[in-house]
Amino acid sequence: MKKSLQVFLYQMPVGRLIQNDNGLLSFCYLPTYLADSQAIPLSVSLPLRREEFNFRECSGFFSGLLPEESNRQLIARNLGISANNDFSLLAEIGGECAGAVSFLARDQLQSYTAPSYRRLSGEDLVSVILQLPARPMLAGEKNVRLSLAGAQTKLAVWAEGKDISVPLSDAPSSHILKPESPHFEGLVHNEGFCMMLAAACGLQAAKVEIRQAGGLDFLLIERYDRRIVFDANSGVGVPSVMRLHQEDFCQALGIRSDFKYEKEGGPSFRQCFELINRNSQIPMTDRQRLLDAMIFNFLIGNCDAHGKNFSFLFEQKGEGFQIRLAPLYDLVCTSCYPTLDQNLAMSIGGKFVLSKIKPEHFELMAKEVAISVPLMKKRFTELTGMVLETIPSIAAEHPMAEKTADWIKSHCHSVWPWFQ
Repeated sequence: MKKSLQVFLYQMPVGRLIQNDNGLLSFCYLPTYLADSQAIPLSVSLPLRREEFNFRECSGFFSGLLPEESNRQLIARNLGISANNDFSLLAEIGGECAGAVSFLARDQLQSYTAPSYRRLSGEDLVSVILQLPARPMLAGEKNVRLSLAGAQTKLAVWAEGKDISVPLSDAPSSHILKPESPHFEGLVHNEGFCMMLAAACGLQAAKVEIRQAGGLDFLLIERYDRRIVFDANSGVGVPSVMRLHQEDFCQALGIRSDFKYEKEGGPSFRQCFELINRNSQIPMTDRQRLLDAMIFNFLIGNCDAHGKNFSFLFEQKGEGFQIRLAPLYDLVCTSCYPTLDQNLAMSIGGKFVLSKIKPEHFELMAKEVAISVPLMKKRFTELTGMVLETIPSIAAEHPMAEKTADWIKSHCHSVWPWFQ
């Protein structure tokens, strides 16, 4: 039997997600939304139009809002639905997603109005962190409808000062909580160090903070797709969260998360630069930022910088909107973990193996994406020097943070002479 979900953007109804009798998805914008002069597309892969988008056209965007791999399997098992059923998963956990999109069934439209949260005591927070590996996103808990893409265990939360709360129903979150991984020792400190290093080097990166609860380390990441606003009418300035729309590069290219790696048909750097050329309102600046990201990920030994780790941010400007490259996130020195694949998610000059990348591969890449080779060389040298100069200023108070800093320093020293 055909089913449908109401799709919301900025809490406004924009369209319907439909599942047909064969389980395939389609999507169509509402005529009333298309008639709005301020309407913006859900995705650059789903431009505003009256015609319905078929499964091939829309599944990349909608599946890209959901968790991946084992987390997806566990969530489906906890909810009693098929892990391959994007529609049912979005119906169950699509209340608070990446960007400004959310989903409600018709019988839910009147249920959720004012945002509500469940504040976590210290003991509650420890309990939640311990639950997450077996219960990702707290799926199945009453009134919790949270979804974040990716394979890593995480939870969308509202954080204010030292207080942390779980958003209920379709309430917006302000941060992402990432606990330690049971498989990769010290991942919180590895990622925390890399993210803080990027920011200290002047790159736009999401703000992070390493915290503890009951002796358990976790990373608290400020969401760049949320903005804290204050209600001036309250007299005391009550904080609330405004959603900003975003989509990752796999979604923007209509590629399902299952194929996020270049070797599997996922985005290449050339496609990413072309995506910026076509859609960014300030392409020259965003091309420079993507070049910096590519170089920085190489310098820190991040082999897992795939198409879902780069995103567009849709920012409202007056009566319209502009699309810009979003701040960096998910920066990890994967090279610190020998069991992880050492092949790059996106090749540089046709080479995937990090240790086999040579200066000529960066030169070839620059030519492929139409960036001046002298500019690339200059920026490579500047960033390498900046990373080496900045590392001592980033606190490394954990063995994995020290190991991460040592690996990055050694790698940067080895490539420092390339373009001198």
